[in-house]
Amino acid sequence: MDTNRFVIEVKKTPSKTDAKTRIENFNEIYADFKPTQASHQASRCAQCGVPFCQHGCPLSNNIPDWLRLTAEGRPQEAWELSSATSTLPEICGRICPQDRLCEGSCVLEQSGWQNVTIGSVERYLGDMAFENGWIEPIVPETERSQSIAIIGAGPAGIAAADRLRTLGYKVTIYDRYDRAGGLLVYGIPSFKLEKHVVARRTDRLAQSGVEYVMNCDIGTDITFDDLREKHDAILVATGVYKARRLSVPGCGSKGVVAALDYLITSNKVGFGDQIEDFANGRLDANGKHVVVIGGGDTAMDCVRTATRQGAKSVTCVYRRDRANMPGSDREVANAEEEGVRFEWLSAPKAVLGDAETVEGLKIQRMRLTTPDAQGRQGVEDIHGNEADLPADLIIEALGFEPENMPLMFNEPKLEVTRWGTLKTMAGEFSTTVKGVFAAGDIVRGASLVVWAVREGQDAAADIHHYLQTELLVPANANDDASYALGAAE
Repeated sequence: MDTNRFVIEVKKTPSKTDAKTRIENFNEIYADFKPTQASHQASRCAQCGVPFCQHGCPLSNNIPDWLRLTAEGRPQEAWELSSATSTLPEICGRICPQDRLCEGSCVLEQSGWQNVTIGSVERYLGDMAFENGWIEPIVPETERSQSIAIIGAGPAGIAAADRLRTLGYKVTIYDRYDRAGGLLVYGIPSFKLEKHVVARRTDRLAQSGVEYVMNCDIGTDITFDDLREKHDAILVATGVYKARRLSVPGCGSKGVVAALDYLITSNKVGFGDQIEDFANGRLDANGKHVVVIGGGDTAMDCVRTATRQGAKSVTCVYRRDRANMPGSDREVANAEEEGVRFEWLSAPKAVLGDAETVEGLKIQRMRLTTPDAQGRQGVEDIHGNEADLPADLIIEALGFEPENMPLMFNEPKLEVTRWGTLKTMAGEFSTTVKGVFAAGDIVRGASLVVWAVREGQDAAADIHHYLQTELLVPANANDDASYALGAAE
């Protein structure tokens, strides 16, 4: 099939389950493209001389070339090209905010022709690769004697493990939870990312020789010093889990909960786990008036989860307007379709009720101020303009901050930035402790999954360089030789 057919082919996305049906379950709402649909959409790519879609992608995926191969009916080659730069293409194809990245940068979008549906094609290629057996366990060309500990089984850790195992290293992933995947499993609802999609990636790593040590808190179940003694290098890829909390009167009520607690509970229940706070109703939206405070993708995950749990009403309170919403436009539109009400330009002023029970949320109406020199508008109160919203459950989705890693790991040499993230060398992923690296949200702050994948892959390259230069250990070194981090120092 010819490419450059955007003047003939119109933009089409995969079919989407209607809102009335989809809020009855937690299944993914978008279907996969059929082969002809994928090739037709891929054929719309203008094959630009300067591919802005590629520049808009944190992974610098070679998008025009794998779109061309898809359009030409060569999906396996297209997938191979897609997977060359991304260890989790079918996951990024599902959950990336493409409207703000590759698709938002598409030249067709900028010129009024509507973008190519890049994310849907990427997902189609990844799913087809698994279905056709193109993705097999990793078999390194050379087995190396050195081992790496990865703390965190989320996207950064998974991406790094994939690259490091491919290079022949022994890799062990340590994680505090009982299932691998991090926020891909416990933070993101199944209607955006079904759990088997993550499991087939983590299972593949296990089949490739990567070891998982689950339910393991570093600093409690095993010391950081023990890890350094046992492994030749360490990658900290924990993400950021400390929730920002409300600071208004009444915010200490038991009816005010953190977004991540709510989402993790919902996802665990989806696995069939018995969770006390769900059984007693504290983290269950069924039959309740739910108010979610925040405007990012986590807030959208919460409001859309609440609709599926059978909430009486779901309201999202955000202090700016829709144009300034940090979350994906697609997710906001999906939430609106599912009956979520938005209170734009509104900020929480007080939680109504008592220490045990929430009865409502008092909100302060806001307005945008004149843009500053950078074009950023602030917000200010509209004096005397308040309102009370009914609420039985208030969910705080105000963002996340790093936990105190030097304290948790009992490693004071790990320096942090003024934001609490781990400090790394300029342009590198090495921390202030020799042989210890860091990547993902614990370095850049709460961000996108695609950035975690990018940094996990890049950190793996840094670790490889360190092990092959600074430690000077050849690939065929005697397994009995001791090159532990403690000895290396």
